[in-house]
Formats: sequence, C-alpha cells, structure tokens
Amino acid sequence: MIARRTFLATSATATAAGIGAVSGQQAAAAEGAASDKTRRDEGFLAFLTEAADARAAAVLDAYDDHLTELRDRGKARAAARSLRTLASVHVHTASAHHHDGALLGPLTELADTLAEEQFDDGLWDQGAVHSPPDTAFSIVDLNIAYALLDKDDERSTAELRSTIERILRKAGPGLAGGGVHTANHRWLVCSALSRIHRRWPDPSYPRRIDAWLAEGIDQLAGGEYSERSPTYSAVVTNPALLTVARFHDRRDLYAHVRDNLTASLYVTEPNGEVESVHSRRQDQAALRYLPEFWLQYRELAIRDGNGTFAAMAALIQERGTQQTFGETPPGDRLAEVLDRPDLARELPALRELPTDFAHHDESCRLVRVRRGERTASIFGGTDLPQLHAISSGLSTNPTFFKMRKGAAILDSLRLAPQFFSLGPFRSEGLERRGDAWRLHAEVRAAFHQPLPRRHRRKDGLYPLTDDGRFWSAMDFPHRTKEYRALRTEILVRETNHGGWELSFDVSESAVPLALELCFRRGGQLAGEGLEPVAGEDDTYQLVSGEASYTVGEDRITFGPGNGKGGKQPPVVEPGERYTWMNGSLTPDGIRVLITGRSPLTYRMTLS
Repeated sequence: MIARRTFLATSATATAAGIGAVSGQQAAAAEGAASDKTRRDEGFLAFLTEAADARAAAVLDAYDDHLTELRDRGKARAAARSLRTLASVHVHTASAHHHDGALLGPLTELADTLAEEQFDDGLWDQGAVHSPPDTAFSIVDLNIAYALLDKDDERSTAELRSTIERILRKAGPGLAGGGVHTANHRWLVCSALSRIHRRWPDPSYPRRIDAWLAEGIDQLAGGEYSERSPTYSAVVTNPALLTVARFHDRRDLYAHVRDNLTASLYVTEPNGEVESVHSRRQDQAALRYLPEFWLQYRELAIRDGNGTFAAMAALIQERGTQQTFGETPPGDRLAEVLDRPDLARELPALRELPTDFAHHDESCRLVRVRRGERTASIFGGTDLPQLHAISSGLSTNPTFFKMRKGAAILDSLRLAPQFFSLGPFRSEGLERRGDAWRLHAEVRAAFHQPLPRRHRRKDGLYPLTDDGRFWSAMDFPHRTKEYRALRTEILVRETNHGGWELSFDVSESAVPLALELCFRRGGQLAGEGLEPVAGEDDTYQLVSGEASYTVGEDRITFGPGNGKGGKQPPVVEPGERYTWMNGSLTPDGIRVLITGRSPLTYRMTLS
C-alpha cells in the first residue's frame, strides 16, 4: 500500500510550491534520467497488456457499431479510437494479439471507412458540420496508430499504413485553416498539427500552432484552466499540452500541466471521484474520475522525479480495473505507452499523498477539506451573480456544500427561497471570516413605475427589454423602480469532532424557503422527525429532531428539523429560468427538505 501522512495546504500558491514546483536543475536531471530506458516497470506493462487484450476483444465485438455511427452520423471518434487500440495490440510483442492476422480485416475496414467518410477538406462532422476540433480528436488517435504501425513495419500492414497516411495528410490543411469552439479546442488542434508536421512538414502548421499558443494558456492562478473542468483538463488540455511540448519544442508547457495536476490532488475524493461542482462545462453536475489523469501523473512523475505524482499514478494502478475509468478504458492506454516508451520506466520513490488539508482555490472560489476518509467541498463560485444567465459554458450549479464520510455521501446541499422565481441561492463570493467560510448573496426584483413623460410613445410600442427576470415590451431601463430584496449569509464551520456547522441568516423579505439535502443512493434514512413529501419520490421533510443517512458502517447525522406548515411548504423552486422551458434542477438521489420562512436564523449540524 502507499504510505500517507498529514498534509496541510492553506492556499493554492502554497500548495503549488510544496508539491508541484520543480527547479530547472531538478527537471534537467530528471529528463536526463528519463532517457535511460533500461529500468522498465514490468508490472505496469503487464497490467496494461492484459487490459489491452481484453479491450481489443471488446472492440472486435463492437466495431461494426462504430462503423455504422461513422457512415450514418459522420462521427469518426469511436472508429479512430478502435483502430488505435487494435493497432497497439497488433504491434505489441507481449500481446496475445501480436501480429494476429485476424486483426487485419477489422483494421483495414476501419481505415477504409474513415477515408471514405472524410470530406474533401479533410474533416469529419462528429455532430458539428465539418468540424476541425472534433476531427482533431480522431487525427491524434490515427497519428499514434500510424506511428506504431510504421515502427513495426510489418509487410502485411503496408496498405493499411498508406490509407492512414492519406487521411492524416488530407486533414492537415483543414486543421491549419479551421476554427474552434472552446478554449481547450485550441490546444487539441495544436496537438494534432504538431504530430502531422513532425512527419510531413508544412510551414502553415507551425504558423497555426504558434498563432493559437500566442493567445496564452488559459490557466487560472489555482491551477485549473478557464473551463474549470476535470473532464477537459484530463481528456483534452493536459494531453494536448504534453504533446505540443514534445513535438513543437515548447517545454514551458510542462509547467501548466504540472500546476493542473497539483490542483487536481485537492479535488480528488478518497474513492477516486473528482470534484466537479466548480466546472463551467457539462460535468458540473456529473461524476468524473481520477484515472483520466493517470498517464499525466505518470509522465510528470518520471520527468520531474516527483514522488507525490508517482504515488498518485501508483494508486490508480493499485486499484486495478475494478475502479471506474471514465471515458478511457485502461486497455486504450497501451497505445500511448508504446508511443511514449519513457512512460514505462519505473516510477521514482513514492511520497505520501495529501490526506489532511484545508485547501482554498480562490480563482474558483472553492474550498476543499479532507480529514482522512472524510471530505467536504464549499463552493461559492458560480457565474450567475455576475452574468445573470444560465448557458452552456457557465458555472451555474447551485450546490454550495458537499460532504462524505466514507461511503455515506451528501452529494448536494442547496437553499431554495421562493422569491420572485429567481431560483436557488448562488453565492456572490467565498471568503474566510474568522473560523468560518462565508457565502453570501443579495437578490433583488423590481416593481416598475410609469414611464417619465419624455419616454412615452403614443403608439405604445416600446422596446423589448430585460427586467432581470423576464423580457417585456415595457422599456424597463427608463422606468423608476421599487425594489424588493432578499439577503442571505451562510457561515460554514468545521467542528472539532470532524463535522460541520452551517449558520443561515436570511433577511429583508418574508418568503418560504427550503434547504435541500441530496444523499447518494444506496443508503438508508432514519429519524423520527422524517415525513414523506406527497407526490415526490424519495423525498422527505425533516420536521423535528435529527436524522441520519447510513451506508454500511458510515453515517452522516444532520438536523435539526424546523417544523412544517402552509407558510413553509416542502417545495424546491428551481426558478423561472428553468420552469419556463420545462427544465429540471432536481439532483438525483434521496432528498431531505428542511423548510422555513424568512426572516430566518437557523443552525444546521452535520456529523
């Protein structure tokens, strides 16, 4: 097992200095050591080989579906990844499929279909018409597959290699001239172009790479990238920057990956899940998993001699194939390691992973606390208070607190006042206040007075304008307003016995409200004050006393209840932004509501 020790981190800067930072002399020494390939990690290679053989069998069973998806829907990604996986076991001498003639038919069919469905501009659709970034995903995979087959140089794959080469050459100009949608797409396109240029040089390729890189890497002070998404950090940005560092001689990019991996240490749960409540992408309400970062931790551990990163890489391998790997099954990783033989070197000596810390990432307004197997997240960094919008690419998850004690997991705590249908509480910031963390917000809604004489129109046709809640042909900007306000302050304190105390102060207006606790499915609720909420599945109201949620030997106790009645109904109002389009903000799980009415002062304990 991996050794662990108590580790205290008080800020993102201190964390980076303590774990992720490596001096130039250390990096140079580590790079020199990495060039010695004699000490291979045979256990790592054996693990990958077994996983790849199993994965290849699954690909052979499913690749017809990937071909259908490519032909009918223009989506190339699954077909290209299948080709990469089959190519890796075909060339790998330790694989049960090494130079297996039975693979040549599927490999050829995959390559031929990818070539047939490639547009004249070298692109595929993948859900977006003639998409350079979506094409880049597949081109990266095909580049690796081609490199492995070319190095193997088996006569039977000559025609296959020729087909893949045509695809790669054809894609280059489209990637070099095409645009992107999101921040991470820039680095993905650079990654694909850098690989093509290394084998088939074209001056337009490095020009486009340099143009994208000249925009600067979108990394926040705490180590997250601008999208704050563990999915895109692990699956796109970090792998792309490592590739560009290698193929485009931009070694400064290693520092960005190093900082992101350091930040990721503090958002990782004991069971390998990765906190994503702060994300600006679709994973802000979905589970993500540590193994997506596996080879990145391994690469920087070997390159830098970083024992903490090595411990994380070793932990992922130790947990084996029973853990959830997310988007990339472990068998798909063999191709990357064959392409980068240095990744198969032995890891440096392991250091203890941080398991006792309070870490504040100010750039994401996220606090992470871990005490062994107990963890908590405090979040006050949604984009809604500043932008007043809910849209793809914005952080809008109203969950402001999460905690877990072993297998007992509180996935979400939210506060939902019924105030002009403005929706749940979303904090306007997160700051330290004495021994507590302070979350706060003030929301306002207006009643509008008659228009001043100079803005009146005889035809009554006023511009369609935004009230802040809704739109109407009322010329809102020119009207005097009479405001109603609701102020909320929440103080979150860690208690001496490893629990939490949350103090709520809601004032200014008198409205019903509900605290919504959502527990992960799989456990049992108990408490005399629990009552089922009529018409709502797996939803209860805690009217009095404390209740508990138990999974095996792990238990979270919470409360107290705060009564019931017609003035404090057990209702969670998602807000007009959601209900107008019949949207839902209800988290999945077992929900407990604690209701009240403002003005309200209430103290909740969780232990």
